Amino acid sequence: MAPAPKRNFSPKRKKRVFHRRKVCRFCADSKLEITYKDPSALKYFTTERGKIIPRRISGSCAKHQRQLTLSIKRARSLALLPFVGSFDVE
Repeated sequence: MAPAPKRNFSPKRKKRVFHRRKVCRFCADSKLEITYKDPSALKYFTTERGKIIPRRISGSCAKHQRQLTLSIKRARSLALLPFVGSFDVE
């Protein structure tokens, strides 16, 4: 069996990428409330298809992500938010 060929790696160093830590907007500003009665605020935390955005993308903490999920589901059941995204009938 022949030895595996050696790969030529570039001698250049890779630059380090520093990611900025996302801060929960509800922890930072205590005046903001999560309520199902405000669908315009909840719409920011859903995709155009109607899915709830995960906390690693939205930047909210675990406590407020649970409150967001609960209030989005309540708003959906009261028909304040759609279960699916915009639906075009042609």
